[in-house]
Amino acid sequence: MSETNTGDRNTGNWNTGDRNTGNRNTGDWNTGDWNTGDYNTGYFNTENPREIDVFGKKCTVDDWEKAEKPNFIYFRLTDWITLDKMTDKEKKAFPSCKTTGGYFKKYEYKEAFKKSWDKASKEDRALLFKLPNFDAEIFKEISGIDVTKDTELEEKKQALIAKANELLKQAEEL
Repeated sequence: MSETNTGDRNTGNWNTGDRNTGNRNTGDWNTGDWNTGDYNTGYFNTENPREIDVFGKKCTVDDWEKAEKPNFIYFRLTDWITLDKMTDKEKKAFPSCKTTGGYFKKYEYKEAFKKSWDKASKEDRALLFKLPNFDAEIFKEISGIDVTKDTELEEKKQALIAKANELLKQAEEL
């Protein structure tokens, strides 16, 4: 985040509002430069669009804003690793850790996404599938996470649990 921004989670410079990418935007969720309003992409836009693209398909801004977003999609690309949690290899690679008390560990985008997914609760993961226009292939392309594998595994697990419960019930009846 630049010192020339006001608002939260902006990248670029001279932005006001929140979650802008690019430069000199006013409003929220703009990408590009010199936009005012919200959810604009490109340059010198003033209108608030009624539709945005979500998973490559049109979606109303209202539907997107009403959708409950999973917490795991808000991940960081760095973690502060304290000196006591650092490996010997990390201490050697970051000798200033003795002064600073640790270091910022950087993750690649898909690595950070996967790390967040792995820590997410079952309920939080389920919110992903409720997002407007959810598309597992697009999500995989962006995040590197194949949710179809996890979904298939969960279905198999639930089927095995149901079968085991049925067998236990039959055993109790004997």
